[in-house]
Amino acid sequence: MTTSRLPFGTSDADTAVLAGLVSTSRQVLAQKNAGDAGEVRFLADAGTFALRQAGKNSVQAKEMALRSVAAEIASTWNDSDRSVLARMNRAMTLVDYYPETMAAFEQGRILRRHVDLVVECGAPLDAEARGLLDAAAVVQCEQNSPNRARPLLQMLAESLQPRTLTDRHQDAREHRRVRILPLEDGMAELIVTLPVTLAHAILDRLTRQASAVKDVRERARGEIAAQEGLLGVDDEPSPAEVLASDERTTDQIRADLLADMLLTTTPGADPHLPGDGNGGLGAIRAVVQVTVPVLTLLGRSDLPADLTGTSPIDPATARTLAGNSAGLDRILTHPITGAVLATDRYQPTADLKRFLRGRDHRCRFPGCRMPAIRSDIDHTRDHAHGGPTDAGNLAHLCRGHHTLKHATPWKVRQLPHGILEWTSPAGHTYTDHPPGPALPGATAASLVGTGTPPDARGPRDTGRPSVTFTPDGDPPPF
Repeated sequence: MTTSRLPFGTSDADTAVLAGLVSTSRQVLAQKNAGDAGEVRFLADAGTFALRQAGKNSVQAKEMALRSVAAEIASTWNDSDRSVLARMNRAMTLVDYYPETMAAFEQGRILRRHVDLVVECGAPLDAEARGLLDAAAVVQCEQNSPNRARPLLQMLAESLQPRTLTDRHQDAREHRRVRILPLEDGMAELIVTLPVTLAHAILDRLTRQASAVKDVRERARGEIAAQEGLLGVDDEPSPAEVLASDERTTDQIRADLLADMLLTTTPGADPHLPGDGNGGLGAIRAVVQVTVPVLTLLGRSDLPADLTGTSPIDPATARTLAGNSAGLDRILTHPITGAVLATDRYQPTADLKRFLRGRDHRCRFPGCRMPAIRSDIDHTRDHAHGGPTDAGNLAHLCRGHHTLKHATPWKVRQLPHGILEWTSPAGHTYTDHPPGPALPGATAASLVGTGTPPDARGPRDTGRPSVTFTPDGDPPPF
């Protein structure tokens, strides 16, 4: 669908103002980074001083020295000594184990959120592994927004773990549980700890069902509008009128559907009406995309799989999903660049959509990580203006960035190999490369010192199946 662009940001004066804002934003970011990095250095030095004061005494003595210095600083800052102590420990970890990340932060090449992400992903690693992660992480953080960098760094950190993900997943599964967290005003959070693939599948199914409920609601409103004036004011409200009056948000509908299914095993289109209505909610199943190295799929490797750029999953789970999937996409990638070359499938499907899903993985607007399965397929050059419906003119955009492209002066053109070049209203260009698989099989050492985009870094396996499964009935036992 093509919508008219809004009349702003197009005059020379507006462009000049926007260019000034961009320039100022860079200065503000540089100042913020310098201030934050200075605080990290200061807290690390303070922590080192405290440990030097404690000397070779006991662990308890060192802890008390750190607490004493933290309390001194907190009193000056009018802050909590526990908060300052936590930041002091984090600062020492960053300075001691991640010097390249710290240097990139001080130079304004990466954001504070990148830094926090590196420290978070490296938490389970030993000193040697953290050094490898540090060097590779800077490359990834410089080329990706924090939310896009997260799955890449998670996969890199995973490759440096002393124990395999399979072993750790088996241990972690023993801690699955359901618990209640009381909230105010008669509310509570129901917290479920379970394997990541099941969690994402549950959320995806609830989202699809919520969309179906909203579709039913809109149809009901259309019926009411068509019959306006025919119903008396004293008439009992019809089912269509009840649905049309539903003002619940997607989050609220998902919560209601989850409660319906857990309490009655039957999801309802509306809590006041029996059954599914026209939505067919019970027939809706989750769709989760998993990218698996081909040797892992064959059982000849323990390399982890990737859950739609969200997190690594253990090989056993990935093989189970592949075995239970209704269909299997095999995505063939270039042995050096990793770019998607072609796809095939054991069961027929919409080839072009499957190819784009395998190429894009997510929304293709810079910095966005909305999965492709929840994004629109957009014509880069509008179909109404002669844009062809082929892979060279199609890309996934989430609904928000799809709207942004059509309703604002942001422009995009598609270069060879699925590369998108975005131009902002101020005239700045930003290049978005197809991510391909989230580096399954790559190691931190293989990425150190490279300056090429993630999709041009190799070598890699030539075949990486991207498994999209639709579970019927009970989920697979993993």
